[in-house]
Amino acid sequence: MTALLDPFHAITISAIAQRLWAEGRSIIRMEYGQPSTGAPAAALDRARAVLDEEDKGYWESTELLARLARHVEETTGVAVSPSQIVLTCGASPALVIALSLRFGPGARVAIARPGYVAYRNTLRALHIEPVELRCGPEVGYQITAAALEALDPAPDGVIIASPANPTGTVIAPEEMAAIAEVCRARGIRIVSDEIYQGISYGAPASSMLPFDREAIVVNSFSKYFSMPGWRLGWLVVPPDLVDQARARMGNLFLTPPSLSQHAGLAALDCGAELDGHVRTYARNRDLLLAALPAMGLARIAPPDGAFYVYADVGHLTQDSMAFCIRLLEETGVATAPGIDFDPVDGHRFVRFSFAVSTPLVEEAIARMVPWFQAQSALVRA
Repeated sequence: MTALLDPFHAITISAIAQRLWAEGRSIIRMEYGQPSTGAPAAALDRARAVLDEEDKGYWESTELLARLARHVEETTGVAVSPSQIVLTCGASPALVIALSLRFGPGARVAIARPGYVAYRNTLRALHIEPVELRCGPEVGYQITAAALEALDPAPDGVIIASPANPTGTVIAPEEMAAIAEVCRARGIRIVSDEIYQGISYGAPASSMLPFDREAIVVNSFSKYFSMPGWRLGWLVVPPDLVDQARARMGNLFLTPPSLSQHAGLAALDCGAELDGHVRTYARNRDLLLAALPAMGLARIAPPDGAFYVYADVGHLTQDSMAFCIRLLEETGVATAPGIDFDPVDGHRFVRFSFAVSTPLVEEAIARMVPWFQAQSALVRA
């Protein structure tokens, strides 16, 4: 029997936003987790130059593999061979490859709730059972070593995400070490989603690699490198899984776009420009956090990384999807409903992405503050 997957409700919100925009409405797109900054200038320059060269067709850049291996060592302190890097068509295929490498049908894999909608649905599509762990404010909305220790029986695997979607929360290094230790002791295999690495507002978020060399790491050019539409990602895999990882990539997806590989190689040397984007996100974060009290939103996840605020709106609604649609139709601000990320409690949460420009964040706040105040007045009446 084929698997039944939940819809991605943010896509529905986006379609409504697109329709309203086509009708002439002013729409601010805070529903998707994608930077509005665009690819770095050097990456665009390289792409333009490559367009005038001969098309390489199916191709894997050995230069990019070597540069990514160096990037991994620079950012994690762990030396890996270029052969351990597998280029993918974004993080989504990388997740499929990672999960199919480690787990077969019937396996059980723990994930955080709230967590990225595709974790649950990709597991189901592969006939792997998602074991959702409620992760509330008392644990920073993150999976803990204690939660994994308490699971009986132990799951076959766990997906770790730090910084996380939808909350922006980060796992402290000491907790990462404790998670790795519990997983070693209990035979739990780790898949670490690190696509928001580089976007933090305090200490840099830790990779899982220093704590578990057997972990499979998923990463992408979509977030920090500001290249979501280029569909370029990568995996770091242990040496014994390299051949099977490459077999999966080749058979299921062939190779990433050659143009994207050229641009990605250039982007890896654009740290100053990209760190400037992170400073923009930090300003946007500060603006949104300062506005939340006036909006009556006091219960949020601490956005220590990524570019999201995950807010409890349960005092205003028990239907986050309808709430987001009404917010969009009445203010022109598109947001993501919590039911994408938490099928149990998400009906009372909304996610705001502040990866848009600072003027758009300011305009969104100007629209949302009176709207939220009006909703609160209606509830009190």
